[in-house]
Amino acid sequence: MEQKAKRVGKFNIIDIIAVILIVAVVAFGAWKLLGSSGGTAAEDGGMVKVTYVVKCEGVPAELYETCQAHLPSPLMASGALVGGQIESVEMEPYYVLGPDGQWIEDPEHVTLLFTATTETPAGEVMTTKVGDQEVRIGKTDYILKSEYIEFSGGTIVDVRWEEPAEG
Repeated sequence: MEQKAKRVGKFNIIDIIAVILIVAVVAFGAWKLLGSSGGTAAEDGGMVKVTYVVKCEGVPAELYETCQAHLPSPLMASGALVGGQIESVEMEPYYVLGPDGQWIEDPEHVTLLFTATTETPAGEVMTTKVGDQEVRIGKTDYILKSEYIEFSGGTIVDVRWEEPAEG
């Protein structure tokens, strides 16, 4: 009689507890993997507009006007559009050390300052990425790439994050 009391159909109490535990572990894993709210970061906190400036030094002077002719231009990474665009470019002189040890302006090269904008999902931990590259002030070796423009070895000199719009 005692053995029949511990059995429910073809399962005993131990089997039922094991199945409940397995279902609970799978549900917890899915909850952690998909996020507690089930929504995307964009749905949860909105999108943040990010404007950043990339400084490219020692660029041939004639590239300034060529770049201006192709702006605005959509940002790319790994051969695909990644959202956002290069909005504008500004030119500054490029200085080199002269033979007398003084800094002189190099007439053949310039420094270009590209302003780009993108949108990134708002979240608790902010990591702004364009493609696979992180956007942070002081980052060197940044590759600025669009449909018509590509410069490597740029330095990010300014980043501004705008608060997401309330909706």
